Amino acid sequence: MNRRIAALAFALSGVLGIVMPVSPIIAQPAVQGAAMELPVDAAPLTFEANGETAAFEVEIADTPERRARGLMFRTDLPEDRGMLFVFNETRQVSFWMQNTPLPLDLVFIGEDGVVIDVPPGEPFSTASIDPGEASRFVLELHEGTAEKVGMAAGTRLNHPAIDAVADQ
Repeated sequence: MNRRIAALAFALSGVLGIVMPVSPIIAQPAVQGAAMELPVDAAPLTFEANGETAAFEVEIADTPERRARGLMFRTDLPEDRGMLFVFNETRQVSFWMQNTPLPLDLVFIGEDGVVIDVPPGEPFSTASIDPGEASRFVLELHEGTAEKVGMAAGTRLNHPAIDAVADQ
C-alpha cells in the first residue's frame, strides 16, 4: 500500500512541479543514504558580474527522478559546481531540504534566463522554498556563493539548456 501511495505521490509531484518527497515515512526507505552525483555537463553555466565572466560547472537534473533526488545525501560539492534543475515548462516549483546536509542557495530562474530570487536552503528543513512565481530552472549552489559572486535577482545566466529556452 505504501509503495502505491509513494508512486502516486511521485507521479503527482512531477505534474505539479513540486520537487519534494511526500512523507519521510514513505520516501526515506527507498532513498536512505543514497547520494546521487551526476556527470558534470560539458558546458559551464556563465554570467556577467562586475565586468567579468563568472562560471560554474553544473550537474544537470533534467528528469523527474534526478530532480526528485537532487543533492540529497550529498556531503560534498566543489565550490565551483552546482546542480541545474531543468523543467519541461515554466511553472510554480517548490523545494525542501529534507535529507540534504549541505546549506544551499536556491537560485530560481525564469524562462528568460534571468534570476528571480535566491533564497537560502537550511539543511534537513522540510519548509517549502519557492520564489512565489513561476520558474523554468533552479540552480543549487553552496550557501552564500550567489552573493559572493554577484548573482542576484535580475542577473542573466547562460547555459545551453537555459539559452535554448530564453533565446526563442
